[in-house]
Amino acid sequence: MSQKSDCPILVTGAAGRVGGVGGMIVSMLRERGLPVRAMVHREDERAAALRAIGAETCVGDLTEPRDVAGALGGCRRMYFGMSVAADYLEATVVAAAVARERGDLEAFVNISQMTVSQMTLSNMTESHQQRLHLLAEEVLRWCGLPVVYVRPTVFLENPFFTTMAAASITRDGTIGLPFGSGKTSPVAAEDVAAVIATILADPSSHIGKTYELTGPRAEDLNAIAAEYSAALGRTIKYLDVPFAPWREALEKLKLPPHVTGHLATMAQLHAANRYDRMTRDVEKIIGRPATSVRDFVAKHAGLFQR
Repeated sequence: MSQKSDCPILVTGAAGRVGGVGGMIVSMLRERGLPVRAMVHREDERAAALRAIGAETCVGDLTEPRDVAGALGGCRRMYFGMSVAADYLEATVVAAAVARERGDLEAFVNISQMTVSQMTLSNMTESHQQRLHLLAEEVLRWCGLPVVYVRPTVFLENPFFTTMAAASITRDGTIGLPFGSGKTSPVAAEDVAAVIATILADPSSHIGKTYELTGPRAEDLNAIAAEYSAALGRTIKYLDVPFAPWREALEKLKLPPHVTGHLATMAQLHAANRYDRMTRDVEKIIGRPATSVRDFVAKHAGLFQR
């Protein structure tokens, strides 16, 4: 059920690349007939695609208060999301401060990370990004906004399961990751977006709640490889590679240091079995089970072809 409103719903990070959660949220809200304002970092073909489905777009910087205030003008609900970035906490504080000054927000839906559930201020991971998410949630609790906290586990769109897996699968039919025997339950960005769009459409019963989103089962990488095999129609094996050379290969991708450190920490946490997680929150909110690894790989089979 969508709660109709003449006020646009603000979606930040609407043109993000990894996972594309923001863009999917915009599309899902438009399919419900709800007005949407999509905040993008620059004017490009992705912004044009959002306008093509009926969304209003505005260009701005999430760390610039004037840009955020302009984007939020006339909106009563908003989704705050941003790519992995060193200025994530600054952007969260800016968005919270602008929303608090407005004083009339019905819902502030914040996307975080499920690892935050295992962290405290005195016990954090080595990922700077995960620390920023924990501190961002603290700020949101202090400011008194009507916040809904959405904490997905690792995404199926993460390089672990897409570009990195595709490289080794096409090379020698393996998934080479330093995860040991650790279990994981990756979640599809489409499922995360569906949960958030459902909340934004009618947020009243969700305010103050935390939702932790996972795939339909937690399994080790041998079982994950079996799902790839079933989806692709050929045998895929898991290859447990040593962390040090894997980290060296990661460095060669020339990603921003903040992103490289985040991915390296996630790999170590997988090996420590910190990603052995299972919830039914996706199904509870959207009424269908979360997407399996097999179904995700089958949908994107072209990525893994020789």
